[in-house]
Amino acid sequence: MSESNEVKVENEVTVHVRFAPDGSVSEIGARPADATPQGWFNALSANCANSFRALTGGRGIFVVASDKLSALQSTLSNPPQS
Repeated sequence: MSESNEVKVENEVTVHVRFAPDGSVSEIGARPADATPQGWFNALSANCANSFRALTGGRGIFVVASDKLSALQSTLSNPPQS
């Protein structure tokens, strides 16, 4: 197979989200320890909005490249010092 025909396979992580009846986030996966569920959802929405899929039953998922997710988790775990 020539180099132009090769397909790059990227490792992806599925982050599950569960919403409360009022629309706030009650549970979310892969959350850094210092982040609230809503704060983590907001960060993912701001950086990975195109990867969100709404599901039925007050749920949704983000499908994010593992390296992008790790970088975002690190950013939230280590906020810049003022």
